[in-house]
Amino acid sequence: MAGVLKLDIQESVEELKLLLGKQATPMGKERVQALYLLKIGKVKTITGLAEILGRDISTIFRWFQRYKTAGLEGLLTVPRNQGRKPLIPTPILESLKQELHQPGRFRTYSDIRDWLRENHGVDASYKVVHETVRYRLKVRLRGSRGKRRSGAVRAS
Repeated sequence: MAGVLKLDIQESVEELKLLLGKQATPMGKERVQALYLLKIGKVKTITGLAEILGRDISTIFRWFQRYKTAGLEGLLTVPRNQGRKPLIPTPILESLKQELHQPGRFRTYSDIRDWLRENHGVDASYKVVHETVRYRLKVRLRGSRGKRRSGAVRAS
């Protein structure tokens, strides 16, 4: 029969059934279910498995390639992306943190932007500087704010 999947599944039907119940994520359940369906003989082809699971054939093929090379652990482990690199690198953040603790060093976030650009060549937006200083470094600038004139009447 063309398209018959030849995959040597090491785990028993009972192990797969127990493992299926222990999966905390839908992704894990789906992958263990694919192995289970093959092991009990419900499906024989990768096309049939793709139809039952509602996945593309290439996705299931990729899962089984991972299973062949890295076993069950490899099949259930999803690689995590590292995410975007921070615009202000850690060594520069440390330097900024020291500068921020000097009284009167910076009055505004624009002053910090200028310092980053001049001393470290980092051209960060106002928003990035504000969020980094205020929420990541947890520092509030103590710049002077506009004073309200005494006796001034606010327009309604």
